[in-house]
Amino acid sequence: MSDVGAGILGLFGGTFDPLHVAHLRLAIEAREALDLAEVCFIPAGSPALRAAPHCTAEHRLAMVARALADLPGFSVDASEVLAAGARPGPSYTVETLERLRRQHGPERPLVLLLGADAFARLEAWQRWRELFALAHIAVATRPGHELTVMRSGALHAGNSASRAGIHANGAGSLCVPGTPLRGQVAPLDGEFAARRGVAADLASAPAGRIVTFAITALEISATAIRQRLVRGLSARYLVPDAVLDYIESHQIYRTPHGH
Repeated sequence: MSDVGAGILGLFGGTFDPLHVAHLRLAIEAREALDLAEVCFIPAGSPALRAAPHCTAEHRLAMVARALADLPGFSVDASEVLAAGARPGPSYTVETLERLRRQHGPERPLVLLLGADAFARLEAWQRWRELFALAHIAVATRPGHELTVMRSGALHAGNSASRAGIHANGAGSLCVPGTPLRGQVAPLDGEFAARRGVAADLASAPAGRIVTFAITALEISATAIRQRLVRGLSARYLVPDAVLDYIESHQIYRTPHGH
């Protein structure tokens, strides 16, 4: 049964180890920029392409749930955490999207929210081309740092990756900001060029578009927060108060290996 009338649903996955205010700002600004009816946070059970989280999936799920408890328009999905507890192996976004598509029906627009770094690595994801049949993808960029498709031979030889704006982990050839590099157009570039749209396109189809939206640049990372906590320093105003209270009451992130 379809719930297309419920509006566009944003899907925000991550380890949230821990969830911090930059995560919340991305979700809020995505909801505003893309006219999303709701943003659903999906804590990863066992990430496929990242090191193991520093605290348990159950703790991470609980922190997200507490942070969102009083925020209308935001929810949390526990499916990846529950699946990780039921079977070994990594969590794959494509499998989560398949389940959510069954849950919400074939017509409701679903929008997977990604940071620019994650989108640049999309070709490494399990069955990545199938994502476009299941959801739209919205890529968060910083103001003035738009994604650009690079064409073969568009720039003279000698430009370095850093001058072109390539992320250090860069897969494919998408730059943020984009400056053309010499070489073949990667598969992800082709998908980006063919599927690129604007926010107004998201309501007209259930899946298949790639859009970008600018977010406030906040230099906050979960790694830096964990390091502060290990050193006994305060993380107040970097994480929601409900998350900090949970961390303190459960003695999480007291050592470099978490809890």
